[in-house]
Amino acid sequence: MIKIAVLGYGTVGSGVVEVINTNHASINKKAGDEIEVKYVLDLRDFPGDPIQEKIVHDFDIILNDPEIRIIAEVMGGVEPAYTFTKKALLAGKSVCTSNKELVAAHGAELLEIARERDINYMFEASCGGGIPIIRPLNSSLTADEIDEIAGILNGTTNYMLTKMAKEGSEYDDVLKEAQAAGYAERNPAADVEGHDACRKIAILSSLAFGRQVDFEDIYTEGITKISAADFKYAKAMDKAIKLLGYSRREEDQFWAMVAPVLVDPSDPLYSVNDVFNAIFVHGNVLGNAMFYGKGAGKLPTASAVVADIVDEAKHLHRSVMSFWSTKKLELTDISNSSRKFFVRVAETSEDKRKKAEEIFGKISFVEAGLEGEFGFVTEVMTEAEYQKKAEELKDVISMIRIRHVEY
Repeated sequence: MIKIAVLGYGTVGSGVVEVINTNHASINKKAGDEIEVKYVLDLRDFPGDPIQEKIVHDFDIILNDPEIRIIAEVMGGVEPAYTFTKKALLAGKSVCTSNKELVAAHGAELLEIARERDINYMFEASCGGGIPIIRPLNSSLTADEIDEIAGILNGTTNYMLTKMAKEGSEYDDVLKEAQAAGYAERNPAADVEGHDACRKIAILSSLAFGRQVDFEDIYTEGITKISAADFKYAKAMDKAIKLLGYSRREEDQFWAMVAPVLVDPSDPLYSVNDVFNAIFVHGNVLGNAMFYGKGAGKLPTASAVVADIVDEAKHLHRSVMSFWSTKKLELTDISNSSRKFFVRVAETSEDKRKKAEEIFGKISFVEAGLEGEFGFVTEVMTEAEYQKKAEELKDVISMIRIRHVEY
């Protein structure tokens, strides 16, 4: 029998217990042993819940119990999760987590501690909820050199953008709907400002490229400035607006970004809607692959955590995770990266259109039936070139980058 502890009995923690109880027989068969939850750590008590008999309030009870071989950390936040995880790994207990904040900040260090002790630190649920992406990057794709990762990594923002596209709604109205439906938090900043997607693309990039990608170094732009007017232009261009987390290797340079982008119908990410997430990966041998599914939610996320528990139970004395170096990967400034841009300008005079052509060169005007403004698509140029030209043109309302799939 393998006894485990669960740190946190919130949405995901209760889901972990539920998944283990519901699929007990098949989970044990796959693990090759019986898995039993011995402790659940939480500050609260749960009178009337069968879990109460397993609730403890002191982490040291778990740490000092030699029967506990695996710990599922589903508390969220960096502290005290980091302290608890590090102590557990140093004590020879494998840990799995859904905690993207912790993995993004300290993943390299925690993986190294686990590797040195022939145990495992796993985090499948930290990126894409129930979508299996960490394990393919860790095992199935290890023969490839990963050139690019691009993903719709946040279900809340994808739900909101889908609603705006379908209903022509404004951002503020859709946010209220998303909060009422339980998809957006009362304070939605982590989602709508792009911070959640940023941490996820930092984790995926670190694992794919083998060195620490600090999320603080990634240019991050959310969806708060996207409007119903932007979707009218997108429809006129037969494109969709998606919030993407993106990283790419070009020879010895590495780019990473989180931002709204316009995607074509030929792009595999075009048709990913509502709360679904998808992660596109390009390898130099495999070519294209895409992983799709529900990126959040109690049971999808809990399912990924339990999958890690089973994997750790099968490899109690052998580290099977790839690790990325604690050496920092220096990202190239995005000002040097190139792409096309869609630009909206707050004036309709013929002189202004001519000035746009003089400054930007060859452009394609987009007609969306909006009064008092016009829109156009540039040719490929660097971010720095765009910024310089936009400042010279003046009266720019907004800009959205255009994604081009070369593969």
